[in-house]
Amino acid sequence: SQRISHENLRLRDAEWLESAEEWFQRQAGAGGNTLRRAPMFAPFKLRDMRLQNRVVVSPMAQYKAVDGCPTDWHFTHYAERAKGGAGLLYIEMTCVSPEGRITPGCPGFYAPEHEVAWKRLVDFVHTETEAKICAQIGHSGAKGSTRLGWEGTDVPLVSGNWPVIAASAVAWSPQNQVPKAMDRADMDRVRDEFVASAEMADRCGFDMLEIHAAHGYLLSSFITPVTNRRTDEYGGSLDNRMRYPLEIFRAVRAAWRAEKPISMRISANDWVGIEGVTPADAVEIARLLHEAGVDICDVSAGQTSALAKPVYGRMFQTPFSDRIRNEVGMATMAVGNIYEPDHVNSILMAGRADLVALARPHLADPYWTLHAAVTLGDRGVKWPDPYLPGRDQLYRLAERDAAAGLK
Repeated sequence: SQRISHENLRLRDAEWLESAEEWFQRQAGAGGNTLRRAPMFAPFKLRDMRLQNRVVVSPMAQYKAVDGCPTDWHFTHYAERAKGGAGLLYIEMTCVSPEGRITPGCPGFYAPEHEVAWKRLVDFVHTETEAKICAQIGHSGAKGSTRLGWEGTDVPLVSGNWPVIAASAVAWSPQNQVPKAMDRADMDRVRDEFVASAEMADRCGFDMLEIHAAHGYLLSSFITPVTNRRTDEYGGSLDNRMRYPLEIFRAVRAAWRAEKPISMRISANDWVGIEGVTPADAVEIARLLHEAGVDICDVSAGQTSALAKPVYGRMFQTPFSDRIRNEVGMATMAVGNIYEPDHVNSILMAGRADLVALARPHLADPYWTLHAAVTLGDRGVKWPDPYLPGRDQLYRLAERDAAAGLK
């Protein structure tokens, strides 16, 4: 329930909630003085990657790359958020080819200069912070060759458009290009591009990889019947529609180091009724991913059809993560209109997700996790050494407000 939240339970029975938090921390493998901490500050492990906490900086497009190369904007943007206390930092969807970009401002993993720029960032994150960093790779499919986000979402370029491909010749909207339906040669080429991009991400030192199979992009166009009209072995049944995304995953998994985890992001609801992917379908999609060896499912929704009618609200996509985690027995990441520490702790304590990703809150506040710790009275998070005087002042102010009954 959104009415009975984690902090609401503290008001009702503080002693019980403290015991529940201790139980959660023990289940997570914490010990000693760390037991009296909120769920968001529990550690989490995927393969050999150990996170300090359950907060994730969600992937968010910046549209600031030049010819696919990340710039100083990307370095400062991601470096700040790595310093901000989250356990896991995502970079935005980074494209496997020039034609796979969403916009001319999207970054890539396909040229030598891209590797140099990304490695500089990864080295900084590992040297200066406790955060782990995840590379999200993808191909735009039918939603490619469009303008920068603030110039109009999914709107075609005024000039200089490049050809787009997808599962079927189904345009995103009447104003977008009709993509070429991929043939075997296209599928093999794109598979190899995903593998090459994963290999580059590994050389850069990324701790984790995510394959973007959501939001109407290329792999998503195979999964949803809204855009998959194929009559071969890659269309029709759910097993057939999942065939190509799973081929991509298996090829990437073989190239990605065994000790490093791989996630896949899916759209768990097309928001078009039974004509598209439903939450029940998403459970079966996740089951196939889990059986194939995907380590965690990043559970998003929508953006697969221009006719979608999503139902928004606080934590509105969390029920999809909840179903997958508890019906499939797979680790999940919740995302979508999550913006308060109380949301994060409520989701985790209820067993609705293993990790919680926040997007817009991290755009507005790179130090969201550190500030959340102050709000919750948690002193276990690590601040950058040069910022310790600022930390101490925030703690003093929080104590003063609590003493005055303002908290």
